[in-house]
Amino acid sequence: MTQTAVALSTDARTAIADALNQSVAETTVTTMMAQNFHWNVTGMAFGPLHDLFQKIYEDHFVAQDDLAERIKALDAHAEGTLAGMLKRSKVGEHDGHATDREMIKAMQGAQETLAATLAGCGAMAAEHGDTLTEDLCIARGQTHEKFAWFLRAHLS
Repeated sequence: MTQTAVALSTDARTAIADALNQSVAETTVTTMMAQNFHWNVTGMAFGPLHDLFQKIYEDHFVAQDDLAERIKALDAHAEGTLAGMLKRSKVGEHDGHATDREMIKAMQGAQETLAATLAGCGAMAAEHGDTLTEDLCIARGQTHEKFAWFLRAHLS
């Protein structure tokens, strides 16, 4: 049965919000990684990679807000510190000292991690009948899978 955020049990809201906070953390770390790569990419593929990394960080910046606002709709706390996000994230920081291929591989891995995290969050939301969170996670997961595909295509 589909439920609104306020109709969910406290335990369900807490569990879903925790999974969403994981997604926000990884999205935030990946946003910075993409911006870092955008600033520091060099080589023959500079133009297309510079543009792709910008598309990624612009998309992810908006996504952070969408995910955090869903956490707030669940009446939970949205993690807002970089230290907290870095501690929670399965995506690590990258210093940007890398070849273009290394940047692509790192970003591809981050996108795949985000897609998996969001798939798990969406499945949890579905178990509790929270279709709004499930839909948000599905849409975000599809976006990350598409970015991973774009990145893989650069390595072919």
